[in-house]
Amino acid sequence: MERSAAHMRATGRTAAGLVLAVLCAAGCSASPRPALPASEQGRSDLIKAAQQVLVDRCLTAHGAAGPPPREEALFGTDPAELSITLATGHTVRTHTDGCLAEAHRFLYGDQARWFRAEVTVNNLRPEAQARLGEDPAYREALARRAACEDGDTDCIRRTGLEELRTRLEPARLAQVRAAHREELTTYGRLRDRALHRAADVLSDPSTPHRKGNVS
Repeated sequence: MERSAAHMRATGRTAAGLVLAVLCAAGCSASPRPALPASEQGRSDLIKAAQQVLVDRCLTAHGAAGPPPREEALFGTDPAELSITLATGHTVRTHTDGCLAEAHRFLYGDQARWFRAEVTVNNLRPEAQARLGEDPAYREALARRAACEDGDTDCIRRTGLEELRTRLEPARLAQVRAAHREELTTYGRLRDRALHRAADVLSDPSTPHRKGNVS
């Protein structure tokens, strides 16, 4: 099953909208280097805010700023150059051209390695849930659930499916995390790099970044 380019573009637009609020609160003028947040949400917000600064600068440089910005300049042109097929069967693709890709290269250094690591880490739980099907008791509970009529909550409860899922999922997630230890290590290292680069960008919006191939 493959995620469509339209879905990926819609996700990108949603993230960009959330980041604009961060930028409005923080401002884009030169300021002291911001302290690195302790929380994961704060770290994500810092990286997203810097990413938006880089994307806006790139779009402006190529005469593609909006609103709305030219989608090809922002997301790149088909076909997508990078792809990964997950254990769940989903295929995720992304472009190496476009301003978003250029911002990723500046922040993370190696766009391809970051793409593979990020997509894998973001899909650890779905992979763990897919592995639940290896358990015979879980398969039997699924069969009982399939026999229930939609909306029959008593029947669904009696299948024991939710109880089994709650009991089995943590062990499966631990297995998946162990299987993807390399990707988790890469994710942490590149994210830490991006965090420091993001702080530099937000403290000095004139921070130069690499020119990319933007259509």
